[in-house]
Amino acid sequence: MLTGEMTDTRARIAHVGIAVPSIALALAFYRDILGLEPGRPESADGATIVGLTLGDAQIELLEPRDPTSPVAKFLARRGPGIHHICYRVPDLDGALERCRTAGYRLIDDVPRRGAGGRRIAFLHPKATAGILLELTE
Repeated sequence: MLTGEMTDTRARIAHVGIAVPSIALALAFYRDILGLEPGRPESADGATIVGLTLGDAQIELLEPRDPTSPVAKFLARRGPGIHHICYRVPDLDGALERCRTAGYRLIDDVPRRGAGGRRIAFLHPKATAGILLELTE
């Protein structure tokens, strides 16, 4: 079980967010084929989120609840697929300061609360080779 606590000082993958039109339909593969147990649904940023532990990281299935949410806009523009990658860092505030100093464009200038009550911040995909990146502690 992932506790959300960082036990060392190395950054690592926390989760991969996958935008889906229906969590119920997407779960069939993860549960029935891979044998993963879905966590309890949560809500954040206008989406329902279900986490599935896969080794030391998680897969987060993201289903829009609000048609104006970032996940709904992503699905309308690109269809289902990888929405973002989240890196767990030992010091989120320090990582954001290093991003600002290096000139990376941030979506979140200061951390906010995400799923599970964790502090998160997103970097703009134009600054990260077209990949939406999330940082968390």
